[in-house]
Amino acid sequence: MELQSIAQNGLTYTKDLFDKERFERIRDISAEIMAIKTEYPIGKIKDLFCNEVGYQTPKLETRAVIFNENKILLVKEKEKWSLPGGWIDYNESIASNTVKEVKEEAGLDVEPVKVIAIQNRNKHNFPKYAYEICKVFVICVVRGGSFRQNNETTESGYFSLNNLPVLDEDKNVYSQIKMCFDAYENDKWNVIFD
Repeated sequence: MELQSIAQNGLTYTKDLFDKERFERIRDISAEIMAIKTEYPIGKIKDLFCNEVGYQTPKLETRAVIFNENKILLVKEKEKWSLPGGWIDYNESIASNTVKEVKEEAGLDVEPVKVIAIQNRNKHNFPKYAYEICKVFVICVVRGGSFRQNNETTESGYFSLNNLPVLDEDKNVYSQIKMCFDAYENDKWNVIFD
């Protein structure tokens, strides 16, 4: 992944044709290594791994943390459950994206009130991605709305920590859900970041 990042950044800034060829080759080698390590086809790796342009920086994702009667809200997508959330879209802030994602996935109108954690996805979630993502966990207060099945989620529900459904570990793992409970129960919570 580091080689791919170096190659992409080199391709962004080089003016030299020979350096461009070298950086393209480094990028190809990095994709070949990733294909061997992950057993994904080289074409899929190149689609995921080699299509970015510009200086490579992490992507941002928000996850809304909503409680009701000491239970946490999760939404169901493809038979697994996660905190409502997703990629931060162009022209959205962390707060506005959190509001948007909760409305789309859970049908609720929320107010973001506190960031509880900013985590490097590849240090916590599975499977690891070929690019970096920063996940921002935000406690929200519900102001209205209700769940409606949509093209992303089929159900929503509130769950206690000792009665969680099957989690989508791509989006959140047990330790992240526990962290959310810990933050909710602690008035003096300090933001966690790695």
